[in-house]
Amino acid sequence: MLSFPPSVRIFVARGATDLRKSYDTLSALVTDVLEEDPISGHVFCFLNRRRNRVKLLVWDRSGFWLFCKRLEAGTFAEVRGDGDDKSVQMSSRDLLLLLEGIELRHVRQRRRYAREAE
Repeated sequence: MLSFPPSVRIFVARGATDLRKSYDTLSALVTDVLEEDPISGHVFCFLNRRRNRVKLLVWDRSGFWLFCKRLEAGTFAEVRGDGDDKSVQMSSRDLLLLLEGIELRHVRQRRRYAREAE
């Protein structure tokens, strides 16, 4: 089970990524395509074209972690964003739902208290 503190932002790259890529090439994609800092400590998520594999790239002060998951059957839900954004930001809860195969468009959360952004 993955858990991330609330300060960690999660970016899911829109579109397909060649998941034969490893640490250095994925971190270059984060810099060049997503225009984010790969050593920021945030989580960067990449899906392949068939959406049956996912890789998460995370920096932890001393090096990169690369988490991989391959589905034996089925696919991950398509991640949709607004306009021409190259990535979609989501919460750690939404990422866990995506990894479990739950489609976010059909999930409804009941109203809860949320502190306003400062």
